[in-house]
Amino acid sequence: MNLHEYQGRELFARFGIPVLPGQVAGSPEEARDIAASLDGTVVIKAQVLVGGRGKAGGVKLAHTPDEAFEKARDILALTIKGLPVRKVLVARAAEITRELYLAIVLDRAKKLPLIMLSAEGGVEIEQVARETPEKVIRRHIPLEGLRAYQARALFQPLLKDGRLVAQAADVLLKLWNVYRDGDCSLAEVNP
Repeated sequence: MNLHEYQGRELFARFGIPVLPGQVAGSPEEARDIAASLDGTVVIKAQVLVGGRGKAGGVKLAHTPDEAFEKARDILALTIKGLPVRKVLVARAAEITRELYLAIVLDRAKKLPLIMLSAEGGVEIEQVARETPEKVIRRHIPLEGLRAYQARALFQPLLKDGRLVAQAADVLLKLWNVYRDGDCSLAEVNP
């Protein structure tokens, strides 16, 4: 089963992965009301089950509720890779200083979960893996599961700062819980 981003956010929150406040809207009016309740810059994101939403114009920032109305109206009029946009996620915008890609996916050949981590977050990871595979760290999760020291060791070369490494490792451990307990074949955070 594929989940829309807003559904994935709900699942992440249940497992303690931090997510910024937001709600789904089916109309520009709802988007304006949600933006007003969030009081600040929001991101409006098309909710369709395909990648490349940003490149297709399906992800936009709005600084005011009226701007959220306009952006939601434009996004709800889109069809992205053959799928009409019927809902948008309106969420508080994050102040992004650095993007990472993190996923746990089933490696069918090895019959083990595989962690994929890259400093190239926010872009199409498939393209990064194909063109510059050295930029994607891959580690299998052993049968006994993922340990905190293993999670920290993965992030140490990328983040160096002990506090950031600990935070990122905590997210990875919680993502592992989502993957394992949610019976997922893929769980990812990008960016």
